Amino acid sequence: MPTYMTLINYTQKGVENMKDSPNRLDAAKELFKSMGGELKSFYLAMGKYDAVVIAEGPDDETATKLAMTIGAAGAIRTETLRVFTEDEYRKIISELP
Repeated sequence: MPTYMTLINYTQKGVENMKDSPNRLDAAKELFKSMGGELKSFYLAMGKYDAVVIAEGPDDETATKLAMTIGAAGAIRTETLRVFTEDEYRKIISELP
């Protein structure tokens, strides 16, 4: 299953309702599961981004739907990257001409 890294920034609404953030995370985990994916890990971050999520999903379209659905709630803005595991990386490199 493809792996995705989502970089998260809280919006003003998200900051104002910060104490609800753990509940929103739990809801996101359930949403991922309901759409055939899995939110593998969540990290609170310091620096340019407020949090980072590592997740798996069945395909890019599902990952996009998940990001749009979660973002529509208005508490966060996301930037999602398709990332490759070390095994996938090694396979890609081994197949170069």
